[in-house]
Amino acid sequence: MGNAAQKRAVRSYRSRQTQRGIARFEIQALDADRELIRALARRLAEDGPEATQARAMLQQIVSGEPPHQGGILQALRRSPLVDADLDLVRGREEGRRVEL
Repeated sequence: MGNAAQKRAVRSYRSRQTQRGIARFEIQALDADRELIRALARRLAEDGPEATQARAMLQQIVSGEPPHQGGILQALRRSPLVDADLDLVRGREEGRRVEL
């Protein structure tokens, strides 16, 4: 960085990031994984529901533990149709006669 204004801008930017809880750190990885790691870092920095899900999946992968049982049940319980009072009962009909 050449001039003082650039240094001040970078210092200010990094200070704002620190206030948001974002930390800078260096990692070593394969060059082919560069964009993947950057995309993952961006997603985790957003700190939304997708970031929470990604953290859980990564933690499971890194820890080497087997997947927890009941994952499908948990997914069904998170469904937006859980409290939707749907009437899923169909009337029982005999059908019609078909002549062959």
